[in-house]
Amino acid sequence: MKVNTLLFDLDGTLIDTNELIITSFLHTLNHYYPDQYKREDAIQFIGPPLYDTFVAIDESRVDEMITTYREHNLSHHDQLVTEFEGVYETIEALHKKGYKLGIVTTKLRHTVNMGLRLTKLDQFFDVVVTLDDVKNAKPDPEPVQLALAQLHAKPEEAIMIGDNHHDIVSGQNAGTKTAGVAWSLKGIEYLQSFKPDYMLENMRDLLTILEEN
Repeated sequence: MKVNTLLFDLDGTLIDTNELIITSFLHTLNHYYPDQYKREDAIQFIGPPLYDTFVAIDESRVDEMITTYREHNLSHHDQLVTEFEGVYETIEALHKKGYKLGIVTTKLRHTVNMGLRLTKLDQFFDVVVTLDDVKNAKPDPEPVQLALAQLHAKPEEAIMIGDNHHDIVSGQNAGTKTAGVAWSLKGIEYLQSFKPDYMLENMRDLLTILEEN
């Protein structure tokens, strides 16, 4: 069946929030646990909801740590966030070609909207599914299924694209094709171990893949 729907993770896939996320984690963790966490530790926390990360560190301080993280994240957002190379023109081209476009993210809507507005990508997406909209975050299929339902799309007509195993597994669980992105901080080999259908070296590769489908 021909692909007509493309679902994208946001952070680390469309927009480069890596430095923002890493500095927000290090700011938070160094506040509560001075000199115990390094940059490599913060990279491992990218992807899951903040609650899942912080509850594993200290159950009694979860809400406090989330607040500290978000305050830092919001105040440094616009100076640290950009879109990845090839993203804007590819999304614009897909939009012009009439593909159904959606975002499926584990972020809250407020910060999602900030990132989309900043990079001017907000004009291209029909549907944005955030952590506010679901009970179960990726890798559960619920967010992908919700995006598909809102776009009136079938799983077999869709590709879920992301930089983390949560994105690949969520798409697989929902029955879509999947694509990993080679610019993932987790590394291409890590992503390939989850067997995505495609691996993108640049977002523009998506246009070639769709021509071949």
